[in-house]
Amino acid sequence: MASPTLPLLPLALVLLCLSPACAAGRVTVSVYYETLCPFCSAFVVNDLARIFQDGVSSIADLRLVPFGNGRVSAQGSITCQHGEEECQLNAIEACVIRLWPKAEQHFPFIQCVEHLALTRKWDAWQSCFQETSLPSQPVIDCYNSGYGRQLELQNAAETNALQPPHRFVPWVVVNGKPLGEDYMNFEAYICSVYDGELPAACKGKHLAIAQHTKASGGDKKNI
Repeated sequence: MASPTLPLLPLALVLLCLSPACAAGRVTVSVYYETLCPFCSAFVVNDLARIFQDGVSSIADLRLVPFGNGRVSAQGSITCQHGEEECQLNAIEACVIRLWPKAEQHFPFIQCVEHLALTRKWDAWQSCFQETSLPSQPVIDCYNSGYGRQLELQNAAETNALQPPHRFVPWVVVNGKPLGEDYMNFEAYICSVYDGELPAACKGKHLAIAQHTKASGGDKKNI
């Protein structure tokens, strides 16, 4: 009797599982922020963007969670630290993140908006659609339908459930570990916990965590 034929794995899957990525899990990096916080905008534009340029993004799963120091009342209304415009932009960015879940897709739009926030030109946020070539209508529909608000309530629940609670924003968590005031050194933490082949940009960084100067924190949490 002929032996049963085993199904052949697709060649691409075989090659993938021979690569270092099959043995090493990507590092989860969660950034809790709010759109009109100057510290958050500067971090997104000047620091977080760097991982897409130096290759560290290849070993990290970046999660952006826009809500920050906002509050949700018992009736479900949302109040944001920097006013109603921040609530709107938080929801807009949440919609973009949900519509294009891969960080490589949504991050350019987020970076564009946060750059405008840094220069106090956030009213021009819709220009980021043209700059990043993302279609505007799905995002506008998401916001106008109220789905953006539902996403913000989800972000609020996740942010408020953080243990330990966040003290300021941006609040950066790497593989479940909050970095606190050392958040500016986030790349070194990513490199230090990744157990696979490191990109060239990690050289030396995983050995230098304690040598970096801590950041002074960001926008403090409302008391």
